[in-house]
Amino acid sequence: MDMKLLAVVAALTVVIYSPPSEAKPISLVERCYCRATINSLPKSFIRELRFLHTPNCPFQVIAKLKSNKEVCLNPEMRWLKNYLRNAITKKSL
Repeated sequence: MDMKLLAVVAALTVVIYSPPSEAKPISLVERCYCRATINSLPKSFIRELRFLHTPNCPFQVIAKLKSNKEVCLNPEMRWLKNYLRNAITKKSL
C-alpha cells in the first residue's frame, strides 16, 4: 500500500515540476494567418506588402497600412495581380 502511494506522489511530482513545452498545439500551428480578406483597398493606403505561402494555407497577402493596421488582401485583386506580374518580370530580367 505504501509503495503505491509513493509511486503516485512521485508521478505527480514529475508532472508538476517538469518544464513546460514550447510547442504550440496543432490547431494553432495549422491555422492560416488570413481568415478573411478585403476585396478593395486603395494602393495609397498601403505602407508595405508581405506574402505568405504555407503548405496548409492558400497564397496570402498581408498589407500593412499607413495607420499601422494589418489587413489581408484578396490575391485576386486586379492591381495586386498586375503588381505581382511586374515584380516577377523585373526579377527574371
